[in-house]
Amino acid sequence: MTTKQSEFAPKLGIGIDYGTSNSAAALFDGQEIHLVQLEKHSTVMPSATYIDRDFKLHTGQAAIDQYIESNMGRTVELSAEVLGEGRTTTGQIGDRGLPEEAQTEMIYGQSFVDGGQKGRLFRGIKRLLGNSSAPRLMVFDRPFRLVALITPLLLRIRNSLIDLQRSMQLANDDNEHACIGHPVNFEGTDPSRNEMALTLLSESYGHADFTRQSFYPEPIAAALSYLHQHPDAREKVLLAVDFGGGTLDLCVLVREANDFKVVATHGTGLGGDHIDQLLFRELIFPLLGKGERWRRTGEDREIETLFPFEDYEELLLNWAISYMLNQNRYTSPLMQRIEYDDEASTKFRRLYDLIKSNYSYLVFQCIKDLKARLSSEQTARLDIPELDIDLEVSRSQFEEIISDLLDQIEIVIAEVLRKARLRSDQIELVIRTGGSSLIPAVKRILARQFPDKVVEHDPFTSVAAGLAIAEFKQLGSKEIKASATSIGQSSAED
Repeated sequence: MTTKQSEFAPKLGIGIDYGTSNSAAALFDGQEIHLVQLEKHSTVMPSATYIDRDFKLHTGQAAIDQYIESNMGRTVELSAEVLGEGRTTTGQIGDRGLPEEAQTEMIYGQSFVDGGQKGRLFRGIKRLLGNSSAPRLMVFDRPFRLVALITPLLLRIRNSLIDLQRSMQLANDDNEHACIGHPVNFEGTDPSRNEMALTLLSESYGHADFTRQSFYPEPIAAALSYLHQHPDAREKVLLAVDFGGGTLDLCVLVREANDFKVVATHGTGLGGDHIDQLLFRELIFPLLGKGERWRRTGEDREIETLFPFEDYEELLLNWAISYMLNQNRYTSPLMQRIEYDDEASTKFRRLYDLIKSNYSYLVFQCIKDLKARLSSEQTARLDIPELDIDLEVSRSQFEEIISDLLDQIEIVIAEVLRKARLRSDQIELVIRTGGSSLIPAVKRILARQFPDKVVEHDPFTSVAAGLAIAEFKQLGSKEIKASATSIGQSSAED
């Protein structure tokens, strides 16, 4: 599939990095990069959309604030979903020769409608784009396509772009074009996930009035923005490592005069969200009853087994749908277990409170804060007073929890070097970017394999800046399928 657009040379390059966790945008005028102010005090905006019961939309930090204000700590009230109305009698002629009154009753579905829910918050939508089994998400009684949840964010970005252009006295500049960033590989196992995801992204940008589109891989964009900022850099063989919220993306490029050639790319669905889920499993699950036993009455004897905590895990790890735990099949076993009134009952009471008061998002935010503090401190506290959790966590403990993930990072690095047919000592410079690249253990992996060659480069805005440069220089692909799979020549000329 191709996007319909005419060939044109923009006065300004526009780059938009719609990310799993955060989004950024930039303009490039041929000389300078101008980051777009997306939040009141920041050029970085959370990739969040909130929809209330009146289907009013909030985006960015306002979406998160609205969700917290209206939903956090409230009691979840699940009721049976009404699927329709059915007859219990037919209205046929009865024994006395008179027609019977036709009786009807409501037909109910699974008990998962949260009657007290004031709004739905959506984050990490980018992770779903390559998953053909999740084409729509329910918002109260309406199914929403993923495109409909992304477009409001892009509209907000476009309005902020126009504001920046006006402040630069460029109000009449064409702003219906953009270079769209994408990972080397989207999450998922479908062989066509990249093309499928880019098709959805392209549609979203189109609805936001970005009608002329090009596509560019995110790790190459990060390298491009570095080369622009450091035109005198002498290194010829570069490795860019972009480790964000949803994916880990790498590229190897070789500089030749004022050009560069991309010789290898590699990417995998591994990011900060996966780390957060690991921390939830290892730190929080034991405090909620995982591994504890329970007793219940059988036909002829009392049965003792492990509590079936695995039934709760998947919903706990996906905070957006954890309200589904407010069903009798989940809460009744908890109430029975709490009645034992032993030492472990406190843990199950904690799990019950988390479910009934809708604290899942709060827990994940506290985990993210802990992760951030451990990037600068040797120890930090995981303090969640709403659940009576106060836990000291060391950096070494954190690194032990994510040790398998760290091993995967080394495997991904080895794979991109294999594709490039290079040894690690042949890499002359490593460009490290993305929020998850700030984790000390990740820094150490790169420093150990590429000693004295690693530089940090604008972790949250490098990709947006590079995309703006790529569009100005017309480096992006117009072909959706090719943009996700091909590796070719690009220009790094300043």
